Amino acid sequence: MSQITEEIRNNYDALVSEIKHHMDLYYNQDEPEISDYEYDQLMIRLKKMESEYPELVSNDSPSQIVGGVAKREAGVKITHNVPMLSIEDVFTTEAVSEWVTKVHALHPGALFSAEIKIDGLSMSLRYRKSPEDDKLHLELAETRGDGLIGEDVTANALMIPDVKRVIDLPYDYLELRGEVYMSHENFEKFNEEQEKSGKKIAANPRNLAAGTLRQLDPTITRDRGLRMFVFNIQDGPQELMESHCKGLEILANAGVPVVFHKQCSDTQEVIAAITEFGNMRENLEYDLDGAVIKVDHTAWRDDFPAGSKYSSGHIAYKYPPEERVVVMDEIIVDVGRTGKLTFTGSFHDRETGKPARLCGTSVSRATLHNQDYINEMQIGIGGEYKLFKSGEIIPKLNGCVKAPEIVYKAPEHCPVCGSLLVREEDTADIRCINPTCPAQVTRTIAYFTSRDAMNIMGLGDTLVDALVSEGYLKTYADIYTLGRHRDELIEKGIIGKVKNTDKLLGEIEKSKENDPVRLLTGLAIRNVGKSTAREIMKHFDDLMELTKVTREGFLQIPDIGETTANDLYEFFHDEHNLQILEQMNSLGLNMKVVESNDSSDKLSGMTIVVTGTLPTLGRKEAEELIVKNGGKASGSVSKKTSLVLAGEAAGSKLTKANDLGIKVINEAEFLEMIK
Repeated sequence: MSQITEEIRNNYDALVSEIKHHMDLYYNQDEPEISDYEYDQLMIRLKKMESEYPELVSNDSPSQIVGGVAKREAGVKITHNVPMLSIEDVFTTEAVSEWVTKVHALHPGALFSAEIKIDGLSMSLRYRKSPEDDKLHLELAETRGDGLIGEDVTANALMIPDVKRVIDLPYDYLELRGEVYMSHENFEKFNEEQEKSGKKIAANPRNLAAGTLRQLDPTITRDRGLRMFVFNIQDGPQELMESHCKGLEILANAGVPVVFHKQCSDTQEVIAAITEFGNMRENLEYDLDGAVIKVDHTAWRDDFPAGSKYSSGHIAYKYPPEERVVVMDEIIVDVGRTGKLTFTGSFHDRETGKPARLCGTSVSRATLHNQDYINEMQIGIGGEYKLFKSGEIIPKLNGCVKAPEIVYKAPEHCPVCGSLLVREEDTADIRCINPTCPAQVTRTIAYFTSRDAMNIMGLGDTLVDALVSEGYLKTYADIYTLGRHRDELIEKGIIGKVKNTDKLLGEIEKSKENDPVRLLTGLAIRNVGKSTAREIMKHFDDLMELTKVTREGFLQIPDIGETTANDLYEFFHDEHNLQILEQMNSLGLNMKVVESNDSSDKLSGMTIVVTGTLPTLGRKEAEELIVKNGGKASGSVSKKTSLVLAGEAAGSKLTKANDLGIKVINEAEFLEMIK
């Protein structure tokens, strides 16, 4: 047995931490940062270390657990009748051959089912016979969760056309497991609509499918067009359980969509099927994650266990990522709605001169992330780079083949408004911090009107975008001159007819009376949210006084650090911003602070997090009471948190509070504190 040094232990712990981070992003957040291939390489390193140093292995090692957790907010937790475990991965046909040989050594006549492995998320369906018609009716649909406990998504599952409400088979009970996925067509349609509305696009079909299935509104699941194939019979009569392939055939004849599969008798046929599936990839309407090989005779599967987190009698062959060499033609710079610069590489396939073909799609562009990434990858016009996909729709560069003459360097000024660009401290992000930059104006005005800021009901993103496009809104102040264009707006129907237009103009007029804390929040100054705005206005009688404060003066305000002080000083000493403030002042917006009679300092110095559903108070209402009584309302739990005010379904924030030993109180205790 090899000796475990401190360095080995530290390396192992760091690797475990890294893998768990990516497991959480993949299974729970549906926002992976790395490709499946990169994740698989991390797992290979982990398993190699654990084979060399078995003493390192613990019950919560990533090699021993399934990665997901049931999401409390998306449905009721369900304990699985049959555990929904993972399948052990192999990465070479030699490993597949060894496994088939091992099965045949114990069961010489064993047959196998070779199946495509769709890149989606697992869902289990429970059916029970109805005495009314003697048919099987769907009673429950559940996600995998952590493999033992999932969540009830029955309402959403019924929105998927491949999920049969009724199966005409003469059984008392049936439990099926399948893969929910999204087609390339529906994925691209979703992202096109997101781009048009300026919203975040999805990374790949698998993530979008996972998020869609967990939506609280089933109509969203319906509208996004999820699909499903059944790939396993979890529980049912002997007729279905004896032979896997025969069971799938019976289901298919009953109208249940089942996974594409082939029955194989030996290694040669299994490898041939894997090769065939791989060649099919570019013609399929969905992403493949590999090929699954199963022992066809279900009763024999338990003779081949693969550990606590894996189903026995299965292996999954993972295809190597497809790769092409491309030549960089252009680097496109855009300014996002947050002011952040984005870089996109435009290229062509070195061999064909056309867009590169990967996983059945034509690819001519890839995200270049940031300047640090560009420097590291030596990206520039004329450079040659490896391009690959690994079960994803998002293409990525994977190394420089031939360096360009000049590595690209980001501009110093905003390509849209010409303002000097700023690189954020301790990050690789480069931003335009001009809030009136045309690339950002819709976002900044929509934020200004939002609930946390000026709270102008009815003036949301879509309408703001329309008013900006028509030229009515260029700055925050223009909102308060819309009344001058009333007849024109009604005639064009931008807001609606007379009633809707007058209603919105009334809301705008009403917002002039808001506390200057809301106005300061709405100005969208970097690092100045509502809690910081509230703290700032404790020290001034009039918002216009901020135009005379020095950097050092801002630093004297509690909780204001050097970065925020600089952001405030730059904003309130910018000539264009001063003009907008003066205009809003002259238009009658309230700039003066009015002392509240019912405020106190009973929670002074305390940072409180509100989570879950409280008996009588809304979350916003509770947070306002915290602030009114001198405390700070925070959205996340940390070591600096003083208390957590928790209601029903408190979720992960309550768990973290307990882990950190932070005191948790209920609504009654909270109200007693501020009496």
